[in-house]
Amino acid sequence: MNWSRSILIWTVALCLSLPLRAELADGVKAIVNDTVITYAQVEEFTAPAEEVLRREYAAQPEVFQQKLAEALDNSLELLVERQLILHEFEAKYTKLPDTVVDELVQDRIREQFGDRPTAMKSLQAQGMTYEQFRQDVRDQYIESELRKMNVSRELVISPYKVETYYLAHQDDFKLEDEIKLRMIVLNKTSDDDTNTLALAREILSQIKEGASFQQMASVYSQGSQRKQGGDWDWVGRSVLRKELADVAFALKPGQISDVIDTPGACYLMLVEQTRPAHVRPLNEIRGDIEKNLRTQEQARAQKQWIDSLKKKTFIRYF
Repeated sequence: MNWSRSILIWTVALCLSLPLRAELADGVKAIVNDTVITYAQVEEFTAPAEEVLRREYAAQPEVFQQKLAEALDNSLELLVERQLILHEFEAKYTKLPDTVVDELVQDRIREQFGDRPTAMKSLQAQGMTYEQFRQDVRDQYIESELRKMNVSRELVISPYKVETYYLAHQDDFKLEDEIKLRMIVLNKTSDDDTNTLALAREILSQIKEGASFQQMASVYSQGSQRKQGGDWDWVGRSVLRKELADVAFALKPGQISDVIDTPGACYLMLVEQTRPAHVRPLNEIRGDIEKNLRTQEQARAQKQWIDSLKKKTFIRYF
């Protein structure tokens, strides 16, 4: 470790203006070259994720604290990466023209606030100056563009890689037994409701006499697929409640169930087709595999690039 450089940075930081000393008092999380990342900056960066986690784990305070700690660590790494990228930009490229930054700021104001007066009021409420906002827009743009140049470029995934991945992950593409199903759902109004059962039997009688199952579902079903004539499309056994699955998967194509009477509702089911368990063919999922492999390659390239920046940059965590 370059201790002389570390001492120099601390000396410079401690001798700078009062605002920076206030940032240091707030708690330093990392130094990247001569840029200080404070705990307050990490907290601010994590704030949107923290709100989501707080709602999701409201009843699990210990899990919330664990997830929040992970989010804070991730935010710190992202802020460190941003400074690495900004330092790379300053070292290798010319200054971003002020006219370009001004245009980016105006675009952001229109997208985020609508107009400048609203933007100024919102920034003031957030405790952010216009210059800080402008700097943040500039930094985000530089980070995004350099990531595109070094990481997010289009990667060509060869057919051989796709086929090799497909063969090595057959279990991921297995489908259970499936049926193409239509269902009529009639909800009961109370525990002692007998009218719903009587209606279900009347509907079944009409279907046996020639009425269209699809039409009867469109008229009477109270299920979410009513407008589609009760069409559930292809479903696996695990999609249905056990008492429904046991009946449905015992039917043959074209068969209609008897009325299935449960405490909350009555059901009628029509199985149109059946499909045994199988592995999805490659031509159905080639695009998904290519996307997955491309994401993996981009993540690998990003890590490799960031690691290369870290090797030539002074970084210290606290």
